[in-house]
Amino acid sequence: MTEYPYDLQKFFLEMMVDDPEIFVRVQNIYNAENFDSKLRTVAEFLDEHSEKYRTLPDVAQIKAVTSIQLAEVPDDIRAGHVEWFMETFEAFTRKQELERAILKSADLLEKGEFDPVEKLIKDAVQISLTKDMGTDYFADPRARLEAIRDKNGQISSGWKTLDDKLYGGFNRGELQIFAGGPGSGKSLFMQNLSVNWLEQGLNGLFLTLELNEELCSMRVDSMITDISTKGILSRIDDVEVRVKMKQKAYGEFRVKYLPAQSTINDIRAYIRELHVQTGIEIDFLCIDYLDLLMPATAKVNPNDLFVKDKYVSEEIRNLAKELNVITVTASQLNRSAVEAEGNFDHSMISGGISKINTADNVFGIYTNMAMKERGRYQIQLMKTRTSAGVGSKIDLAYDGDTMRITDPGLVVEDPNSGVGSNIMNSIKTKTTVTDPTEDINVNAELQTAQLNTLLGKINNKP
Repeated sequence: MTEYPYDLQKFFLEMMVDDPEIFVRVQNIYNAENFDSKLRTVAEFLDEHSEKYRTLPDVAQIKAVTSIQLAEVPDDIRAGHVEWFMETFEAFTRKQELERAILKSADLLEKGEFDPVEKLIKDAVQISLTKDMGTDYFADPRARLEAIRDKNGQISSGWKTLDDKLYGGFNRGELQIFAGGPGSGKSLFMQNLSVNWLEQGLNGLFLTLELNEELCSMRVDSMITDISTKGILSRIDDVEVRVKMKQKAYGEFRVKYLPAQSTINDIRAYIRELHVQTGIEIDFLCIDYLDLLMPATAKVNPNDLFVKDKYVSEEIRNLAKELNVITVTASQLNRSAVEAEGNFDHSMISGGISKINTADNVFGIYTNMAMKERGRYQIQLMKTRTSAGVGSKIDLAYDGDTMRITDPGLVVEDPNSGVGSNIMNSIKTKTTVTDPTEDINVNAELQTAQLNTLLGKINNKP
């Protein structure tokens, strides 16, 4: 049935008044605006009365307030048509909401406001009654726990020390944020993660809103071929051969530049077009980086970083869920992080805690000149949703020639234990302290030997 005439809408209201349980079951999609204008006063009265008094009015009250007489529902209909009502009322609500969304969209399009249109239509189409009854805790504990085990850490990060802290790695549909100051290596980490996942045969997309496509691709060239970044352009033939050889075992990979101030709708449109033209379905998405995006679902002041980043991070995570992909992005750390020497906290994230609340995992990136010279990077787990690794620090090896970040197996378990990280300890100047009594004994023995030699010479003189 595609039409819902006055009499049918009136019957909906009669069934809800007759059986309050039905009204409660449809509360999540109930909207008085969906009813015929002649019945809207009744629908509004039901909503207001139930909210204020926690019960529905009877037909006499409705008649007195709205002048509309609702009929009593016969017992046989009440008992046998509940499921019909639920299915039909859901379809009615979806149709009415969709029609209203289309009308609103036309007004928005005339004003040139395109971004909210997709959300209006999508929300209307997705209207449905609650059918998922949740997890029956006692029903099957083994299956419940095995599902967690099998789902958690679906994809290795490529760094075992990090995987161990995350109970296996990253999950599809989740958002990971790498935070660091300017020049700390945010793009570098995402490019290395991309290579790690390509080695696992996954298909991926690297979206850059800052660096150009050629530079990003050249960095990946160096990481994949093990040829230094300085030698890439002078060894183009070698690079071509090695990249082509890797292609057979690696997943598909695209690098795409989008201008700053792009929205999640621009990203979604590109991914759809990529699939249409190439057939590629991506497994991971790297966005370089979150702070340069603008929200699509709301108009906000670009200077209000807290609100802007809240909307953007929520939209990115929703996209990750929608596409069922691993999603990684980056964010700036503020000035206070410079003096922290790797001991980051949530207050150091640029824009505030809004993006941290949305993300599943947040990592702080730390390095300095001495660490880079020794080929070291460090990341701190600032937030983990599915593990107890918060506060842990992971030491990673860095090859400055190829820009490759690998796993040396050095982990700092407790940053608050008073023991510095393996990296920091290794770069500090160490002083060897000896027992002073040992030096005294050695000097005494040496002086005694010299004296005995001198006396012997004197005694042997004629």
